[in-house]
Amino acid sequence: MTVARKRAAETLAEIDHPLSAKVAPEAPSAAAILAAMAPAVIVLDSAHRFRFANQAAEAFFALSAATLAGMRLEELLPTDHPLFSMLFLARTQTTIIADHDMSFESPRLARRNISVTAAPIADHPECVVVTLADGSTVQKLDRQMVFRNAARSVSGMAAILAHEVKNPLSGIRGAAQLLETVVPDQDRELTQLIQDEADRIRALVDRMEIFSDRPVERGPVNIHQILGHVRRLAETGFARHARFIETYDPSLPPVWGNRDQLVQVFLNLVKNAAEAIPERGGVIELITAYQHGVRLALPGGATRVHLPLVVSVRDNGSGIPDTIRSSLFDPFVTSKRSGTGLGLALVAKLVGDHGGLVECDSRPGRTVFRVHLPMQPPKSKIEDA
Repeated sequence: MTVARKRAAETLAEIDHPLSAKVAPEAPSAAAILAAMAPAVIVLDSAHRFRFANQAAEAFFALSAATLAGMRLEELLPTDHPLFSMLFLARTQTTIIADHDMSFESPRLARRNISVTAAPIADHPECVVVTLADGSTVQKLDRQMVFRNAARSVSGMAAILAHEVKNPLSGIRGAAQLLETVVPDQDRELTQLIQDEADRIRALVDRMEIFSDRPVERGPVNIHQILGHVRRLAETGFARHARFIETYDPSLPPVWGNRDQLVQVFLNLVKNAAEAIPERGGVIELITAYQHGVRLALPGGATRVHLPLVVSVRDNGSGIPDTIRSSLFDPFVTSKRSGTGLGLALVAKLVGDHGGLVECDSRPGRTVFRVHLPMQPPKSKIEDA
């Protein structure tokens, strides 16, 4: 047999028996492989009972594998949920069924933008393996690009206003002050009105100048100290009616950020929550957590960044109206009669300056803003920067 024929025969043998040819005898079991996978993986039998759940599935359902074992899917989801149809099709058609942008809404679950696949298991036809992956990452990145572009547009507008509006405003205010000294007493109310409105416009321009593209000076920051400071400010002012709950991970490493800017970020988020909750029974929960193994390529960045620190502000208010949800972080978008619509735009801009992400999930009775932030880099990388 020639060398070429011999090699061809070996290749055919490998195709017929790929695992025996390429995997060592001590290869890990299928259960061990599924347990190590990043997406949530569960196995359901014909009665929709949980037969297997990996670590990611425990986090997805907020229940341990031991608790899930023997539970039925109906205990977590209503029976008309689309996942039950997927399970039926996967079993009856013995094929892989996929769906994207699925929501899991129930008293025990609040997950959106989930990509779901259901596949039958050949050796166990009564069982279906289901994977549940967060499909919102791309949407988050797209929105982050929109937030940054919006912030740049506000920054440019602020520069124009500062140059073209502030100087005339000073002249108008000065003229009103001069008039105030010569007009009759009954007309002084009008000159004072001119001055007050000039001051209000100037203050608005000053607020917009916060959006300027100044470099951020960063260092290691204890996020729990920042949240404690924000809570004290809120409790003595705009959030006197709120009950605060702190759910912190005490082992969280320092955030790589700017203390004053992060105070501004979370003060804005807590203020929004305080304005949304009812006067009686209003609850604001501050949550910190470490998110393992998530690396994202942010818009405009050539390398992936690690954003393991997640700070959430949750409230039990009425929720965000559907009409503004898609443009929530755009400048001048607000549902408040007296609002300027700059608070959340500023949050998005400052979080973006930190290389982070901000997202929002909202439904009546439960709104959560999540801020994903970087941790302090190794000392060697700081010195090289």
